Amino acid sequence: MNRTSAAINRIQPSPTIAVTNKAAELKRQGRDIIGLGAGEPDFDTPDFVKEAAIAAIHANQTKYTGVDGTPECKAAVQAKFKRDNNLDYGLDQISINSGGKHTIFNALLATLDPGDEVVIPAPYWVSYPDIVLLAGATPVVIQCGVAQGFKLTPEQLEAAITPKTRWFIFNSPSNPTGAAYTRTELKALADVLMRHPQVLVLADDMYEHIVYDDFDFGTLAEIEPGLYDRTLTVNGASKAYAMTGWRIGFAGGPAWIIKAMAKLQSQSTSNPCSISMAATVAALNGDQSFLQERNAAFQRRRDLVVSMLNQTPGLICPRPEGAFYVYPDCSGLIGKATPTGTVLTNDEEVAAYLLEAEGVAVVHGAAFGGSPAFRISYATSDALLEEACKRIQRAVGNLR
Repeated sequence: MNRTSAAINRIQPSPTIAVTNKAAELKRQGRDIIGLGAGEPDFDTPDFVKEAAIAAIHANQTKYTGVDGTPECKAAVQAKFKRDNNLDYGLDQISINSGGKHTIFNALLATLDPGDEVVIPAPYWVSYPDIVLLAGATPVVIQCGVAQGFKLTPEQLEAAITPKTRWFIFNSPSNPTGAAYTRTELKALADVLMRHPQVLVLADDMYEHIVYDDFDFGTLAEIEPGLYDRTLTVNGASKAYAMTGWRIGFAGGPAWIIKAMAKLQSQSTSNPCSISMAATVAALNGDQSFLQERNAAFQRRRDLVVSMLNQTPGLICPRPEGAFYVYPDCSGLIGKATPTGTVLTNDEEVAAYLLEAEGVAVVHGAAFGGSPAFRISYATSDALLEEACKRIQRAVGNLR
């Protein structure tokens, strides 16, 4: 009687959400916890975006809309792709969804069958392989370790593609590592993909606007126009606009994929929230200058965390080009013993030790397919980050 489906048994709960929930529970119990697990900006949604949502409520924009978005929201996304990425899409090539995760979920479930393969570079965002598995297809994971800057090489991509490859999923800047690909690096990957016309491309650009040191962001369909007809370019309001709870993701791509995604959405969530879409129109069409101000804060935090972690024996922390994560290699801690005598054998145990010993919540690297490491989100205050890094240094210093 208590039987769940084979599909649901193929997947795991989201590890990042699990860490966030555990940190919140420990706080409720009175523990002094610094949560560095959530991929969420600590900044507030901009006031002009909130005002647009309030205005939409007063204008009674509270009814059902078109299944995959209002014309106004689609037009704002269309203009964003043209302005930021030099990509031209018709409104029938735009999909609005309940968050970027939902966009990817719709795209993969609408296009994958058992036997299909999906190439995913690791470390990867936790949900990619599980959504592929839910669809009955096979994730093909390529390890891209710290020695290569967490970036996929053209040779690795070429070797991973088979006649069964249906999608290549690509995320830059990366969650969890913050690594971002230059336009030259993107062109080299695009050259490989041009030799394999059966492969669809999912470009996850969610952290597009969160880049540092004058990094020049590019996306695959822009870099190589020959990929335009088989690339789904995915983005959303969550990260850059600090709208995680508003749940708006969007995509531009081939009309046949967009139509299939709408068909699935019509039988699952129906339309995204009408109020959130009104807010997204304001976010995308409004003054974008606040993005640079916030990036300056993120960059300052990045430099603080990278510096302090690299002063910690046993940790190696690369300096990311974008997003708001660092992904320190913790191989130097494996095999060491905690003050209670427990030997750390993997990065999940390292993360558990940091939480238990010093109240710092991080996400272990195995969750992202790249070990031994852990992910820190530095989307919190400078003071909390400095205190968290001091705690990590103290915890590591107590290992033997």
